[in-house]
Amino acid sequence: MNEISALNSAIQGIQQGLTGMRKNALDVAKVGTSESSGPADYVKPIVDLKQNELQVLASAKVLSAVDEALGSLFDEKA
Repeated sequence: MNEISALNSAIQGIQQGLTGMRKNALDVAKVGTSESSGPADYVKPIVDLKQNELQVLASAKVLSAVDEALGSLFDEKA
């Protein structure tokens, strides 16, 4: 895997995580309305929210590593 595909994967992971977080936030907001059956409906979206948060954080670390690798390559060429 080269740095550019790793960069694309990191960006895609961040985007997917943020999209999932938006969906989870909407699901949490629906609890207490006529669309939900009770407080137990909080559990899955909150767990999913945490999973999406971890995905974004992991993808951000990949992005940072790619940035450092590319920066090192440019420094060596200069």
